[in-house]
Amino acid sequence: MQRTLTTDDALAPPLERAGSAQATAAALSARLDRLPATWQLWKLVLLISLGGFFEVYDLIFTGYIAPGMAKSGLLQTTTSSFFGFNGIGAFVAATFAGLFVGTFFLGWLPDRFGRRSVFTFSLLWYSIGSIVMAFQHSSEGLILWRFITGIGVGIEIVTIDSYVTEMVPQQMRGRAMAFNQAIMFAAAPASALLSWWLVPIAPFGVDGWRWVVLAGALGAALVWFVRRAVPESPRWLATHGHTEAAEQAIVRLEQAAVRESGRELPPPAPVPNVPAHRRATLAGLWQAPYRGRLLMLVAFNLCQAIGYYGFANWVPTLLIGQGVHVTRSLLYAFVIAIALPCGPLLAMLVADRIERKWLIVGSAFAVLVFGLMFAQARGAAALVALGILISLAGQMISVCYHAYQAELFPTAVRCRANGVVYSASRVGAMMSGFTIAALLRDGGVQAVFAGITVCMLVVMVSIGAFGPRTNGLSLDELSH
Repeated sequence: MQRTLTTDDALAPPLERAGSAQATAAALSARLDRLPATWQLWKLVLLISLGGFFEVYDLIFTGYIAPGMAKSGLLQTTTSSFFGFNGIGAFVAATFAGLFVGTFFLGWLPDRFGRRSVFTFSLLWYSIGSIVMAFQHSSEGLILWRFITGIGVGIEIVTIDSYVTEMVPQQMRGRAMAFNQAIMFAAAPASALLSWWLVPIAPFGVDGWRWVVLAGALGAALVWFVRRAVPESPRWLATHGHTEAAEQAIVRLEQAAVRESGRELPPPAPVPNVPAHRRATLAGLWQAPYRGRLLMLVAFNLCQAIGYYGFANWVPTLLIGQGVHVTRSLLYAFVIAIALPCGPLLAMLVADRIERKWLIVGSAFAVLVFGLMFAQARGAAALVALGILISLAGQMISVCYHAYQAELFPTAVRCRANGVVYSASRVGAMMSGFTIAALLRDGGVQAVFAGITVCMLVVMVSIGAFGPRTNGLSLDELSH
């Protein structure tokens, strides 16, 4: 099966050479898809997910450190104007503005330079940006470095989704992404717990919220050393003509599978006819069938982000709006955050058994129902219980759509396409800071969840009516 480019290949027409490379990549992918779910594969997913842990840590702590930044006088809880750039809404917006730049404008980097290299580069970017941000003493400097840090996180997001999707066989894509999300969202209770401990105090005379930021930056630096154990994606290597390296990577995975299972592997499935791609371009994504998928996922990402982060980034503030004291709101927010890694663990039970598009639709409906109930609740037990249910449903959406949108595009443009559609969620999340602040100011918690309800209805219609089925299909079948 091993094949390298020959002199004849070099003299062949460009489209013919591209078709040959695509056919070779499809054959190697078929060999990967026949692998059982071995410990070796789960270990690779775990190592990639550790990098994502700090991505989620960075996104989630926004809501938890907000009271501390307001207390220190750097930012205000609400502002008199919609676009108030000295408020918490501006801090949230800067986060997602950076994510938008990273996903939309730099999402092509993993397609060009490889998943492994860009994964490592983005972690280093995040660490440096967070350290500098933690030592800012003006609202302008804080928001600027929040934006810069967000760019690195945005690059990492699209890299991780594609990396995990390409490293595992088709029968475990849903479970692998659920496991990935469980590891990543273990950062939510970690950041909530650290915030509960540190935000109300100032260890060694340094504001507690600064310690929370520094903890994530230093942890991400440690993952830099983990990268040595993670190989480059064989699918990416094969698609870019590095067939010998891809062959070696797959042989190692095959040998590990044989050792663990104690039996020979089944023959690969027949390779589908794969049309040639001249090169990965943004314009190519506007051809069928990708154009419809792009538009559907842009609408979905825009609205799910407002709904998801409209709750996740504002949990302590929403609890305060329901009459809970600020200190207790942080404690309750920590309890609610425990549900974030539990949701993906539950999703592992059904992610490859129930069609992913319908899991997304059902979970959006659950967020809608539980959110409206949260807006009417007053007792601590009811607020915490409903907060947990909203978090679990939101995590089911997150698990499924991260796998879903990565499946819908070919390897050559997977990160670029993911970056385009995911950037829409960054726009939605960026606007969520200003939108939720305005709704909370003018209509209270009830208005906030009325807005979230509208967003979830759009999610249900876009995926339910226009999303294709993906479960049990190979990446090549889905791409063509």
